Amino acid sequence: MRITGDHTALTVEGRLDVRSAADARALLHAAVDGGEGDLVLDLGRLEFWDATGLGVIMGTHRRAGRAGRRLVLRDVPVQLQRLLVATRLHRILAVEGAVQDPCGTTLPALG
Repeated sequence: MRITGDHTALTVEGRLDVRSAADARALLHAAVDGGEGDLVLDLGRLEFWDATGLGVIMGTHRRAGRAGRRLVLRDVPVQLQRLLVATRLHRILAVEGAVQDPCGTTLPALG
């Protein structure tokens, strides 16, 4: 897993899973704490996330909210969009662009 960027926009690459969660959490929380306005996470290069990785995203979302910021997910891969829909998190998280449900129906995204 690799995260690059600054306090307003970050790119997450590779796998966000139990093995990378602690490092990702520290980097994402530092980005939230060090900036203002929206924090955009570009997930276009994210290959995989498991429940732990999704928990890191949700924890970052909550931390951003407490800091008066908004976490925005950009370029979410289709298979990860499906997970957001299956868990109904697409209704909570701000997601740029359309989100597909498992049947292929386009659902409105937040943001």
